Amino acid sequence: MSVKAKTSEKSETLNFSADVSRLLNIVANALYTNHDVFLRELISNAADACDRLRYDSIQNPDLIKDNPNFRIHIYKDTATRTLTVVDNGVGMSHDELVENLGTIAKSGTAALMEKMKDAKDPLKLIGQFGVGFYASYMVADKVTVTSRKAGSDEVWIWESDGRTGFTVREAAAEESKILDGARGTAVTLHIKDEGSEFLIDEKTKHTIQTYSDHIDVKIFQNKPEETAAGQGKPVNSASAIWMRPKSEVTPEQYTEFYKHITHGFDEPLLTSHWHAEGKIEFNALLFIPTLRPWDLYDPGRKNAVRLYVRRVFISDSIDGLVYPWLRFVRGVIDSQDLPLNISRESLQFNPVIGKIRASVTKRILGDLEKLSRDDPPGFITFWGQFGAALKEGLYDAAEHRPDLFKVCRFFSTHENGEKHVSLDDYVSRMKPDQKDIYYISGESLDMLRNAPQIEGFKSRGLEVLFFTDTIDDFWLQQVHDYQGKKFKSVTKGDIELSAPEEKDKKKDSVPAEHERLIKELKIHLGDEINDIRISRRLTDSPVCLVAPEGGVDMHMERVLKIHQKYQGETRPVLEINPGHSLIKKMAAMAEGGTTGEDMKDAAFLLLDQARIIQGQPLKNPAAFTRRMTAFMERGLS
Repeated sequence: MSVKAKTSEKSETLNFSADVSRLLNIVANALYTNHDVFLRELISNAADACDRLRYDSIQNPDLIKDNPNFRIHIYKDTATRTLTVVDNGVGMSHDELVENLGTIAKSGTAALMEKMKDAKDPLKLIGQFGVGFYASYMVADKVTVTSRKAGSDEVWIWESDGRTGFTVREAAAEESKILDGARGTAVTLHIKDEGSEFLIDEKTKHTIQTYSDHIDVKIFQNKPEETAAGQGKPVNSASAIWMRPKSEVTPEQYTEFYKHITHGFDEPLLTSHWHAEGKIEFNALLFIPTLRPWDLYDPGRKNAVRLYVRRVFISDSIDGLVYPWLRFVRGVIDSQDLPLNISRESLQFNPVIGKIRASVTKRILGDLEKLSRDDPPGFITFWGQFGAALKEGLYDAAEHRPDLFKVCRFFSTHENGEKHVSLDDYVSRMKPDQKDIYYISGESLDMLRNAPQIEGFKSRGLEVLFFTDTIDDFWLQQVHDYQGKKFKSVTKGDIELSAPEEKDKKKDSVPAEHERLIKELKIHLGDEINDIRISRRLTDSPVCLVAPEGGVDMHMERVLKIHQKYQGETRPVLEINPGHSLIKKMAAMAEGGTTGEDMKDAAFLLLDQARIIQGQPLKNPAAFTRRMTAFMERGLS
């Protein structure tokens, strides 16, 4: 937050917080090579102010009765070396000036600075955090903001050099004349030598037409009073880009509109523009970003799709307009079927919203499936950024699961786990007598690729899917099969992997030479384990842990403990590999009567080894160290 330095009845000087000061320094330096963007950001803010007043005026028409035509003015004064951007939008009160321009709390200052600390490209991060106003300091050594909230009699001035803090004071009558009528905001930039080109009309005009031609507010290159007298024509086309036919919109225009609504610097990975007709009618222009926002997995993050009703901006945070698992989608939806006088609070309960959501979801998933076919590298880029969020829909949107499964991708043991595979790919490679889709879940691909539990599957040519996202453990509780093939964890229960010629053998038979070993291990390990058995999974490793058939899968249990404060404790099953040389030696020890402390130490070392491989913490690291040291001493002597 900002810190007040001194106050009077009508004026106060405040200091920027340390984070804001550092951010302003980064903006001024990191963005210098692309400083045209400051004007785009100021125009976008002005257009947003007009959009918000459009909505407020639905309930209170008196707010715009003096000046019903929304517009933006941009003009220079070479004598004072200033460039001014004026809008007749909603305006700001004293407190809003302090909050919106004096702090960056809403943008997550601490997280922003942490990400910027080692960023190779601060430019992209600045855009992702939506702090475009501060780009003004690339070309200005002082910025003055004059604003009057619609419906208010007070005019306030915010002023700062971007270094030492800012002053907020009440405007004098003469200073208020800079506004366009009785409301709005004027941003006056005192241009530095480095920004002198923006005192040339042609440069400003070119920048406006390049970045802001799509803005649905007319932009003039003169003073408000000159426009009121009938002088000048709009510089931009001032038509809603989402209402135009696709054939009339260029890729460059789509990109600039995307940057306008996101305040970002990346380009959209996917653009979806269509007009829906039928039971409901709406226009939609939606984008999937190339880069995921920093707060994608913040529980408080809302969707950022803007809702318009017949070109009137309603809100950019309507709950239920898009699913939470599509919260990365940006863009505009313009409905023809919603009443203009509906409140934001009641919108989420309007049945039209649900129908729009269903239609938008179907369209986006269809476009993603098409992207996966037409541009596999581009789709994998998308999946790496947003796949984990999209899979949340498998948990809570049963009606869309068939379409979601078409676009979901996973790593697997196929081709050494280097490529993404779809569930259709997996099913097409299943063995003729294979009934289940095998998977293993864990924290990292490297750990799963080397998990001992998959050794038997790999040796028999059975593909195993790798699930590494937290959401995987949850949607698997809701989805039990795909195309009639059940999902089966390779780390839970007993699995029959015997060759056909071995299937007639007694399932639970234990080689005689290992019966004594298993008995001794059970005696020493006691309540640490649920059971000990010969493994059908292992080929190379001596031991592994699996969950009992009726228990909670081991990785799922760890996830529940972290995210749900789960208190349960499932005792695992210890499986041993009878063909491994270590197990053979231990079986010989048991047969030879070695059942004392040496066997106990060996038993616990086996169990701890299995825990380490599984990624579980050791229950008693000191005891493990003592036992390991003793065994190493004997081995080296």
